[in-house]
Amino acid sequence: MPVNLKAKLVEKKELIPGIFKFSVEAMEIVEKAKPGQFIEIRVNDNTEPFLRRPISIHNLCKESGKLEFIFQVKGKGTTILSTKKEGDLIDIIGPLGKGTFNYESHSNLAIIGGGIGIFPLYELAKNAITYGKNVNTYLGFRNKDLVVLEDEFRNVSTNLFLTTDDGSYANKGFAIDFLKQDIEDGKIDSIFACGPLPMLKAVRKLAIEKNIPCQISLEENMGCGLGVCLGCAVKTAESPKEAPEYVHVCKAGPVFEATYVEI
Repeated sequence: MPVNLKAKLVEKKELIPGIFKFSVEAMEIVEKAKPGQFIEIRVNDNTEPFLRRPISIHNLCKESGKLEFIFQVKGKGTTILSTKKEGDLIDIIGPLGKGTFNYESHSNLAIIGGGIGIFPLYELAKNAITYGKNVNTYLGFRNKDLVVLEDEFRNVSTNLFLTTDDGSYANKGFAIDFLKQDIEDGKIDSIFACGPLPMLKAVRKLAIEKNIPCQISLEENMGCGLGVCLGCAVKTAESPKEAPEYVHVCKAGPVFEATYVEI
């Protein structure tokens, strides 16, 4: 069951302009959370903005009880959140989401992410490599100025492939191109992905074509995080066209088997 607590902000860092990493004291959440889950944050005590903001869990420190999350300033809610200072208390509900990354039965993982979608993949990579898995990480960014967490992911990956669309840093091209090559070389037995929808569609298609187990983390607008507001519905892949069936990302996900949902 998720808990609601006031978590003390103990470290705040702006990774690049507009992208912040917060570390909060939240032992009750850390003890329960699993890779792929998320939290809901109330950015202030006013009625505006009314809804909480869903943010993926980036890192869990079991020893200290610290929880890290990273967010990009996009609108009013995240703008307010970005003004928090170290020592402030943040109203958090979590951990949320029943769908989590399940890597235990695989040995040669491909973890692929793009842009701000890479943030929830770190906890997965960290856990997997701790348990002796072969972790191949593929991260894609639009350009050099948007590259974040390179060193962090390198420390929890067996192999790290970093790309930029324009070639301004590391390898030019798309992360999925390197994943395709490793699949052809027989180095991959499972895929875990989070990122922009076009990337997830391409990864899903590739996994189905190559018959490789694949889980994807979806990023929908989750107003409540509990399946009440019904704002994050996605269609199941095998539901009939005349009577489509839907599941809610916040409650059934945010991580799904790629073959289960239609994106």
